Amino acid sequence: MTKLNFLKNLGLEKFNSGVSTGAEWLSGNGTLTESVSPTDSSVIANVQNANREDYETLISKAQQAFPEWRKVPAPQRGDIVRQIGNAVREAKDDLGKLVSWEMGKIYQEGLGEVQEMIDICDFAVGLSRQLYGSTMHSERPGHRMYDQYHPLGIVGIISAFNFPVAVWSWNAMIAAVCGNVSIWKPSPKTPLCSIALQRILGKVLRENGIQEGVFNLVIGTNEEIAETLVNDKRVPLISATGSTEMGRKVSAKVASRLGRSILELGGNNAIIVTESADLKIAIPGIVFGSVGTCGQRCTTTRRIIIHESIYEDVKNKLIQAYSQLENRVGDPLDSNTLIGPMIDEVAVNNFRNALEEVRRQGGKLIYGGDVLEGHPSNLYVRPALAEVENHWTIVQDETFAPLLYLIRYQNFDEALCLQNDVPQGLSSAVFTRDFQQSEKFLSHEGSDCGLANINIGTSGAEIGGAFGGEKDTGGGRESGSDAWKSYMRRQTNTINYSSDLPLAQGVSFDLG
Repeated sequence: MTKLNFLKNLGLEKFNSGVSTGAEWLSGNGTLTESVSPTDSSVIANVQNANREDYETLISKAQQAFPEWRKVPAPQRGDIVRQIGNAVREAKDDLGKLVSWEMGKIYQEGLGEVQEMIDICDFAVGLSRQLYGSTMHSERPGHRMYDQYHPLGIVGIISAFNFPVAVWSWNAMIAAVCGNVSIWKPSPKTPLCSIALQRILGKVLRENGIQEGVFNLVIGTNEEIAETLVNDKRVPLISATGSTEMGRKVSAKVASRLGRSILELGGNNAIIVTESADLKIAIPGIVFGSVGTCGQRCTTTRRIIIHESIYEDVKNKLIQAYSQLENRVGDPLDSNTLIGPMIDEVAVNNFRNALEEVRRQGGKLIYGGDVLEGHPSNLYVRPALAEVENHWTIVQDETFAPLLYLIRYQNFDEALCLQNDVPQGLSSAVFTRDFQQSEKFLSHEGSDCGLANINIGTSGAEIGGAFGGEKDTGGGRESGSDAWKSYMRRQTNTINYSSDLPLAQGVSFDLG
């Protein structure tokens, strides 16, 4: 197909190795994985997985590279990241199409994800000159104290299918300017995205004479490669994105070896729509947040908590808006499409099962929920709206699909309780023109989520802010702000420049 020329432009072949130490590729000794496009269920290519022997080769390279890479001045490390960002810029259109075709999100969202990589590279370049510590006043005369940050070592990155390239870059680019090396284990559902990106950055590494082992890619089964990475004491930090169930397993295994983890897990994100909300901006924000990426974002809007005085008006407006999407579900590379397919049959079945559970628990399906016919795969669905109660078990769980729950409330304090009364704590929002409500939502009495927004939706975080959540979302932070500190080891230094040896806390230790 002519429209798939991007595969050739990115150097992707029918058979690809999934094991790389940077610019070099290993043949791989594991099983074959098929990259299947959810768009039409076609096999795009086969990927040679890694096995434990290949993993050992990679981690040996990473161990050899780390002592050399950390000696490179941080601004020079930043320049390598700058060049990687420029190389991604040049390939933006092709990468965006690949993300769209292999994952199923629409092309504009694919481009947006690639833009996130470019943005984080720009952020990391500036950060490479701002890895600041603090200077403190000592309680002892003739002493100076300060803290500083040193590279941590090897960072393991486990990414999910729904953001097959962006989340890797949040971790890898920040880790790189901090002086770390990384090993990337991507989702087996989107292997070609990682291979294409590795080839792009490998060219930059080769042109700059960077040793192998700084950026490593290892594609393999979760049972073999992911568990090996998580259990490896040579990897001090694991950053993992995925379900809460997956996060619990990763957290326990990493903690058992006293390692560090950054976990970005499930979200059950709510938008409160108050009686003073501007519905002209609230409705589009709700719709994009709930159906974008076909509901397969951790920041997808899952619950709408609506004041009873405007509940029927908001419900009718949402039904009308959803009905306008009827003919906008389809080929993600088509510019007219707003909603692409779900990732696979398991995801579609989870969607169907959730709808059945809503009915069983007493909920009312008011729109959508069916699998659409006439498409090249059975992965296209009509986004659903359902009226529910917040305490129901199905509402308390995250359904990774375009299923939006409508919930009534009477007063703002009740709305806050409903917003917070779920196990997850990633993203949240309120649409209001009431100053007191907006300030309370952002206060310690308000949202208990890692992200809290006023008059914008739950979906679409900027890289300049630290990204992550609380409770069952994992508690980690990636990307901007001071999230870089998670990728480094902190050291407090005390210097005595006097001729005496005063002890802390005024302790006297007289040896006579």
